[in-house]
Amino acid sequence: MGLSSLQHQLLLAMPNQAGTYFGNTLTYICDHNDQGALGLMINRPTDITLTEFLLQFDCATNVAADLVVLEGGPVQQERGFVLHSTDVQTTGSTPIGNDLLLTASREILEIIGTGDGPKHFMVALGYAGWGEGQLEHELANNAWLTVPASNEILFDTPFDQRIDSAAKSLGIDFQLMSPHLGHA
Repeated sequence: MGLSSLQHQLLLAMPNQAGTYFGNTLTYICDHNDQGALGLMINRPTDITLTEFLLQFDCATNVAADLVVLEGGPVQQERGFVLHSTDVQTTGSTPIGNDLLLTASREILEIIGTGDGPKHFMVALGYAGWGEGQLEHELANNAWLTVPASNEILFDTPFDQRIDSAAKSLGIDFQLMSPHLGHA
């Protein structure tokens, strides 16, 4: 195919996506290959606290009260996905590079609930998925701007500042971008 993998990149929804499901989102690409791509939106918190979420699974709730679960994307929104550092691994953890794992097992929630979870983690419901060639097509149509991911943006930047932080890492003031991009 010739296009390099976008794994460990952030997809910044371009202003022309305003009003769509992905409008005003920042999505971390966990996996990208010839079959398609899988990502987690990282800037759309739900109104579900992590404590409430853990209680649904009868897990301990020794976590910070202000932690929330994110809306990860439109696919399988009933499933939880944990993006986390490699200091804690479970049998269901999939290495995705850059010292990060993606885990969709109850075991990781139990560990997080005890307070002995990974140093860095986020819990999301659902994911964003693209079929073969779909993401490449959307990129060619200026739907997304790709930005190198950093753990600072993934885990330390407040949700409402993540888009601006990602854009600024490229030297762009995202608030000034026009929704009417075209090809020169």
